Amino acid sequence: MGVLHISRAVYEQIRAHGEQTYPNECCGALLGRARVGQDGPEGWQVEAAVAAGNMRTDSAHNRYQIAPLELVKIEREASRQGLNIAGFYHSHPDHPAQWSLTDLAEAHWLGCSYVITSVAKGKAEVTNSFLLAGGTEEEKRFELERIEVHGTHVSPDRDGPDPN
Repeated sequence: MGVLHISRAVYEQIRAHGEQTYPNECCGALLGRARVGQDGPEGWQVEAAVAAGNMRTDSAHNRYQIAPLELVKIEREASRQGLNIAGFYHSHPDHPAQWSLTDLAEAHWLGCSYVITSVAKGKAEVTNSFLLAGGTEEEKRFELERIEVHGTHVSPDRDGPDPN
C-alpha cells in the first residue's frame, strides 16, 4: 500500500473546502514532490493544496471538473515552486469517501493521488486517498493509499468503489 504524506494544515484545508462547498462537490489540486526511498517510490509528499472552481453546473452535487485553463495555471505555479501536481482532491457530499466508477473514468493522471472526503450534512467525516495506478489508460485502476498526516496514521475506510 502506498502512502500519501501531508501536513495537518493542508489536510484540514482540504476537509474545510468540502464543508464550504457543501452540498456541492469541492475540488482542487495537490502540489508536492515524489518521495523515493531505498526500495523505490514511496508516494507523494504534499506541500500545498490549491482550491479550484467546480465548473460542473449540471450536477455539481455529485460531479466535479476543473477548468483546463485553471489546471494549466496551477501546474505553472507548481513548477515555479519546484513542485509537481501530486494529485487531486474532491468531496462526496452525503456519500462515502470511496471512488466511484465515474471518478475512475474521469481520472487520467497516472501515478497521482486522488483524495476523497465524505461530507455528511455539511461536516467532513472520512478522508481517503487512492493512487491512480497502471501503465496505460486501459490498465488504470485505483489503489488504496494510507494517509500520513505529520506522522499520524489516518486509517483508510475501505478499498472498494462507492456503489453510487
